Amino acid sequence: MNFRLLSATLLALCSLSACFFEPEVSNTPTAGDHTHKLPQAKDTAQTAVASNPADTLVIAAVGDIMLGTAYPTDATLPPDSARHSFAAIADELRSADVTMGNLEGVMSDSVPPAHYKLHQRSTAYLFRMPPSYRKVLKDAGFDVLSMANNHVSDFDEAGRKNTMRNLDSAGLNYGGLLAHPTSVFTINGVRYGFCAFAPNANVLPLLNLPNAANVIGNLKKQCDIVIVSFHGGGEGVDYEHVPRQMESYIGEKRGDVYAFAHNAIDAGADMVFGNGPHVCRAMEVYKGRMIAYSLGNFCTYRSVSVAGVCGLAPLLKIKVNRKGEFLNGRIIALQQTHANGLVRDTANKVIARIKYLTQTDFPESVLNITDDGSISLMPAPELAEEKQ
Repeated sequence: MNFRLLSATLLALCSLSACFFEPEVSNTPTAGDHTHKLPQAKDTAQTAVASNPADTLVIAAVGDIMLGTAYPTDATLPPDSARHSFAAIADELRSADVTMGNLEGVMSDSVPPAHYKLHQRSTAYLFRMPPSYRKVLKDAGFDVLSMANNHVSDFDEAGRKNTMRNLDSAGLNYGGLLAHPTSVFTINGVRYGFCAFAPNANVLPLLNLPNAANVIGNLKKQCDIVIVSFHGGGEGVDYEHVPRQMESYIGEKRGDVYAFAHNAIDAGADMVFGNGPHVCRAMEVYKGRMIAYSLGNFCTYRSVSVAGVCGLAPLLKIKVNRKGEFLNGRIIALQQTHANGLVRDTANKVIARIKYLTQTDFPESVLNITDDGSISLMPAPELAEEKQ
């Protein structure tokens, strides 16, 4: 049962191997246990039922969110102030117990860009959303956002601080920054922990697996359910597959996302959601926990390529029990175009793609993905038959 209350041009450049403009900046600082507690009930009505939490929980996850940029001018902002960005899918976002995504950029008034960003390329792509967009995200149904990515430092420390201030004021949880690595919050009597990692400066380091295990393990000691996000892997159409080894892109290490995800679950994560490649990747269940290796681009107004597979935009909804064990789920198919933004995809192209990638990259997977997006665990007899 859902207790959520309803609250109310840069053209894309896509090379043969990339669906996104800017290379990551590799950095692997070490972070200790900086667990930051933000106990925030989803709403006052939900706090009242804390003594009787649900046995089955619904978690929704999406990939990159970037609702236009006000830098260097407002020309690449949506004409409706982003108010209808999620209209095609807001009902599904709101109906989950927890909804998360990756905030690809900062949410800030005018602040100067980071000096090093301006000198990375002849043309810099810097993402700065107006502070008022925090209400768009809140009204759409988001509860928690990852800030672990390469664009969180586009406007240096001022941009990061302003983003934190704006998300705090909207009651949105977030994690991934060294200055704010984790969040702990309670919804319907269930205590959730969240953290996020990336191979970039100023965020929890993706490449430091022992440190990641320490952060996740400390969260698990406090929480019923631990949600982990990561921003890793190569970028673009040549990087749809999970290689099970260290990935590099433009000479920079982007992590062994297979090793990271398994390490995260070994440490206590109940689900792991990836982003960063700007295309979708496979899914698997490991030790009874869901891993989605990349949920691609979700709602990225104009400054990100949406050509071909780069425009496929899944919404993943999974059901877990109170132990965090995967029960079942579904992929809801959407796609993006520059003309129409985020729309439903009746052809279910993203479902077919994720199904293919899962079967190809994880032939041993116990997941069964149907053509309509339903996800279930294969029954034991079917598994036994496949092994013969």
